[in-house]
Amino acid sequence: MKKSSVISAVAVLSSSAMVLSGLTVQSAAAASKHSSAPVTIVWAAGTISGNGLKADLIKHFEKLYPNIKVKIVAEPTNTDTTRAQLISEITGGATTPDVYLGDVIWPGQFGSQHLALPLNKYLPKSFFNQFAPGLVAGASYKGNVYGSPWFQDSGFLYYRKDLLAKYHLAVPKTWQQLQKEAKLLVQKKATKYGFVWEGSSYEGLTCDWMEYLTDAGGQVFNAQGQPVMNSPAALKALTFMRGLITSGVTPKAVTTFTEPQAMNVFNDGQSAFLRNWDYAYTNSQTPGQSKVIGKVGVAPLPTFAGQGSAGYACIGGWDNYINPHSKHIQADLTFIKYMASVPAETILATKASEIPTNYAVQKNPKVRALNPVLSVVSKQHLIARPSQSPNYAKVSTAIYTNINAALAGQISPKTALSQANSQLASAQSSSSL
Repeated sequence: MKKSSVISAVAVLSSSAMVLSGLTVQSAAAASKHSSAPVTIVWAAGTISGNGLKADLIKHFEKLYPNIKVKIVAEPTNTDTTRAQLISEITGGATTPDVYLGDVIWPGQFGSQHLALPLNKYLPKSFFNQFAPGLVAGASYKGNVYGSPWFQDSGFLYYRKDLLAKYHLAVPKTWQQLQKEAKLLVQKKATKYGFVWEGSSYEGLTCDWMEYLTDAGGQVFNAQGQPVMNSPAALKALTFMRGLITSGVTPKAVTTFTEPQAMNVFNDGQSAFLRNWDYAYTNSQTPGQSKVIGKVGVAPLPTFAGQGSAGYACIGGWDNYINPHSKHIQADLTFIKYMASVPAETILATKASEIPTNYAVQKNPKVRALNPVLSVVSKQHLIARPSQSPNYAKVSTAIYTNINAALAGQISPKTALSQANSQLASAQSSSSL
């Protein structure tokens, strides 16, 4: 489909969704136009895509609700930095941001520390019924719902269609095949790098690690909650990841890469393969920030040879949370209700190639036709992070700091896993939050 046709289709689809499915949103807006004094709320939101998505959503929201203005404040690109910053601000009693985007793994810690409003005490059950199965449970802690699911995430393999075609290579289904093809393309000087991903010492590396570990048949904890990461399967996974670097397939600098760095290398045409989240497809097709427009394909992540037909993809996503100290709770609730509505979720899914959380939008065939990522989702196996604990931050830190050290060659994979296992045991037994 030509770019102009896609833009027109998105406009028609979004407009139809707003007219046909957004009646309750518009009716509520009409009723509130003259019922409240103007307020400005602050929405803290991280980078989603570089094509003006957030601005478009705010523009439509403010048109529906002229008495509520939204000021966007950028969150850091590092998830852990964002989490630490919000904890510091809200614990200190800050009234802004009023609403903030947060990782789906935060409900345990943020709920236990009263850093987010329990939404189920303010919104009816019907609001939560609109989300895809399992999302509300993931946004909950001890019976309360703290996050309003906004978009789902999972890892995908992005690849250069033109390069695979030129060198008669198939889309890799195993990690070994990906490594072999990536090495060939580097040797042929088709690209500077073969494969880029998120290897920095932060939450994103925990996500990547969960994919390799599960592909190899390993786990972080067993059914009894005991750490079992010091296993042959884990050693296989980590040795392979380190081998991507030592073989020259992946740059040494990957140990400092978060999502934007990996994305930028791929968009600049310097890598044949990329592991990233849903929005990466839209980023790779955005004029002005990509040199690979029209050359990118998307597929399920590979697995290790002999382990199955497709790899595991880590479940991610971001929810909208409300600051319990906010002075504009009603306006905040209006905003998050809009962001979960069919019109907003349609814009999100068609403009940013995200996986919408609104189930009606997720299953809409017209939306699926405009979002190539959605056609791949059903082919994936999904794996969650071990995050249903107020101590998850310590769990993840134990994982990514040791994995990163091994990737950087500072310690051996075997030592890294032994250290991680000991720290995981400490995190599990810790009573501090």
